Amino acid sequence: MNEQKPTIPELFLSPYNPQDHEDKIYKLWHESGYFNPDNLPSERTEQFSIVMPPPNANGSLHAGHALFVTVQDIMLRFERMRGKKAVWFPGADHAGFETQVVYEKKLEKEGRSRFQMTREELYAEILDFTLANKSFMEGQIRSLGASCDWSRELFTLDDKVVKIVYDTFKQLETDGLLYRGARSSNWCPKHQTSFSNLEVEHEERTEPFYYFKYGPFVIGTARPETKFGDKYVVMHPDDKRYKDYEHGQKIEVEWINGPITATVIKDEAGDPEMGTGVMTITPWHSGIDFEIAKRHNLDYEQVIDWRGKLLPIAGEFAGMDIRDARKKIVEKLEAKGLVDHIDENYHHSVPCCYKCGREIEPQIKEQWFVHMKPLAEKALIALDAKKFSFVTERDERVFRHWLTNIDDWPIARQIAWGIPIPAKVCDDCGHGMVDLENNLTTCTKCGGGVHQDPDTFDTWFSSGQWPLCVTDFGGESDDFKNYYPTSVMETGKDIIFFWVARMIMLGLYRTGEVPFKKIYLHGMVRDKHGKKMSKSKGNVIAPSEIQEKYGTDALRMALIVNNVPSTDMNLDPDKVNAYKKFANKLWNITRFVLDNTTDYEPPIEHTPEDVAFENEFLHPMVKEIHEHMDKDRFDLAAEKIYHFVWDHFASTVIEESKPLLATEGAIRASRQRMLHHYLVTSLKLLHPFMPFVTETIWQELPEKMRDSDILMVAPWPFNPDV
Repeated sequence: MNEQKPTIPELFLSPYNPQDHEDKIYKLWHESGYFNPDNLPSERTEQFSIVMPPPNANGSLHAGHALFVTVQDIMLRFERMRGKKAVWFPGADHAGFETQVVYEKKLEKEGRSRFQMTREELYAEILDFTLANKSFMEGQIRSLGASCDWSRELFTLDDKVVKIVYDTFKQLETDGLLYRGARSSNWCPKHQTSFSNLEVEHEERTEPFYYFKYGPFVIGTARPETKFGDKYVVMHPDDKRYKDYEHGQKIEVEWINGPITATVIKDEAGDPEMGTGVMTITPWHSGIDFEIAKRHNLDYEQVIDWRGKLLPIAGEFAGMDIRDARKKIVEKLEAKGLVDHIDENYHHSVPCCYKCGREIEPQIKEQWFVHMKPLAEKALIALDAKKFSFVTERDERVFRHWLTNIDDWPIARQIAWGIPIPAKVCDDCGHGMVDLENNLTTCTKCGGGVHQDPDTFDTWFSSGQWPLCVTDFGGESDDFKNYYPTSVMETGKDIIFFWVARMIMLGLYRTGEVPFKKIYLHGMVRDKHGKKMSKSKGNVIAPSEIQEKYGTDALRMALIVNNVPSTDMNLDPDKVNAYKKFANKLWNITRFVLDNTTDYEPPIEHTPEDVAFENEFLHPMVKEIHEHMDKDRFDLAAEKIYHFVWDHFASTVIEESKPLLATEGAIRASRQRMLHHYLVTSLKLLHPFMPFVTETIWQELPEKMRDSDILMVAPWPFNPDV
C-alpha cells in the first residue's frame, strides 16, 4: 500500500484575505499572555519599555495614530524577539479642552449649549461620551496589531493619575515654583478659556494699519477697538525726537470719546525704528503693554469683555462685537480729524485659537503659573550629560532652543472637563492656596472667606506626568523600579514642546531621573499629494477604511517604508495596495515552500554550494537589516526586507530551486533545508512590520519547521554577540 503524501494546509489554496485572519491572530496573541512581560520566560532579564502616547478618547483614530502604533509596535516586537522583557504601557487621554470642544459641537447639533448646563451636568455627559469612545478607540488600536499590555492600561482621569498630579502641584508650591497671579493670557472669546503660547496659532494676514493723531504725536495700531483705555504714551528714553518730553509728564489730548489726560512714559520697549517711535499702550489687552505697565506701576482697565464685546468704557460702542466696531470707531476718528493716514497693506501675524480660528484676545487673568526656567535648566543639564538623546540632531536643536527661551506655564483652563485644581481662592484678597485635603475655610494670608478654584488643569500638565503614572510612581507595584526610566519615547514631532519637554522636566523634578532614555519623533502623515489632511479638504484617510480594503499589514508597511524619522510622509492608497500584493506574494511563497518540503525531515546536511550561497546573500542581508533596526531606521529595514523577499527569495532562490527539487537525494534535501531556512528567516524579519500575515503563516507551518509556538516570541534571526 502506497503511503499518502502529506498535503499543504487548505487555506493556502486561496489568496490571502486579511479579514479572515486578523481578529483570530490578535486573540491568539492576547490569550498567550505574552503582551505582559511577567509571562515571558524568567531567563529574560534585560528590560525594554515604551509608554504609549495616550490617544484622545473622543473619536476615531486618524492616520497619525496609525503611524505611532505601527512604529512603537515594530520596536516592541523587535525587542521582544531579541529576548528582552518588553512591555508597552497603553492608555487613553481624557484630552480636556480637545474633548470639550468635540462635545460642544455635538451639543450644537442637538440645539443645546454648555452655557445652559451646570458644570456637574456637563462633566457627567462628557464622561459618558468619553468612556464610550475610549472603548471604541481601544478596539481600533488592537486592530492595528498593538502588542501592548492591556492589564497595565491607564486612563488620565484614573485615581492614581490624579494623586500623582495633585502631589506634583503641592510639591511645586512647597518649592516656590508655583504661583497664582494676574498676567496677560491668551483668551479665546468663543471657547471661554485661556491657552499657553504653544496653543496659539498665527495666521498671516494683510489688513489696514491705522495712524492716529494723539495730541502732538502720531501713533499706529491695527486694533483701534482696544484704544479706549489708552492714556499712556511711550517712547524710548534716548529718542532725541522726544527729548523735550519728560517721563511722567501730563498732556491733554483729544481722543475717541473726548478729551483725556495722557501721561508720558519713557521706556526702552519704545522702538525708535518703528513708525514714529511713539506708541500708546493698552495694558489689559497686550502682553507687551502689560509688562511695561508692571515696570512703571501703571493702572489699566479692561476694554473688551470675555466674549469679545466692548465694555462701557467704549461709550456709544459699548456692547458691540469688536469685529463690528472697528470700522465704526475709525469713522468717528476720521470725523474728528484724528486719522493721519491708513496703510491698507499691512502684513502681520495674527494670534488665533487653534481650534476655532477666532482671534485671540489678550486678557489679564488670575490663574496658576509654574516657574519653568529652573525646570528647564535641569533638563538641559541632563541632555548635556547624555542622560537621554534624540534620534535626530534637528530635534535636539529645536528642543534646546525652546528650553533656553522658555516662558512660565499657565496650567489652568477655564473648562469643566478635566482634573479639578485642588485649591481655594480668597474672596477678599484673591490669594490662591493649594488644598489637597479640601479643608481650608479661611484665607491663610488675610483670614477672609474662600471659594473653590473653578478651573481645571491643562491636559498637558497631567499628561506631562504620564511616565510616572503608568509606571506606578509611589504605588505598590514594582513597575517604577523595573521600568523607569523607560527605554524610548516615540511620538509626533509636533508635540515636542507640549508633551516631550514637559515630561522630561516634570519627570526629573519628581524623581531626579529622566523619564526615558531615547526620543524618536515621527513627522506628520499627509495625503498622497503631500497636503495636510483635513475634513474641509476632503482628503482625510481613515486607517479603518484602509485596513478593511487592503489589510492592516499593508497599511503598516506603507506607513514605514520611506518614512525617515522626524520627516513628514505621504500616504498613497496605491502604495498600500502594493503591500497588499506583497502580503499575497509571501502567501504564495509559503505555498510553494510547503508544497515542496512535505517530505523534508530536519536535520539535513548542507551542501557546500548552499552554504556558500547563504553566506554570500542571506547572512549579510540579515545582518544589514538588523543594523538598520538597531539604529531605529525602520524605514530602511522595511524596504530591505521587501526587496529581499520579493527580488531575492521569490525571484532568485525559488526559481533556481525548481530544477534542484526535481532531483533525488542530498541535493534535493539540502535545497529543501534552504527553502525552509529562507521562509522561517523571512517570517521572523517581517514579523515586526507585518505581524498578522507572518503569524498566520507561522501557525500553519509544521512543528518541525518552527522553533516557537508563537512567532511573536520566536528568536530574532541575528545575534550580534555570536
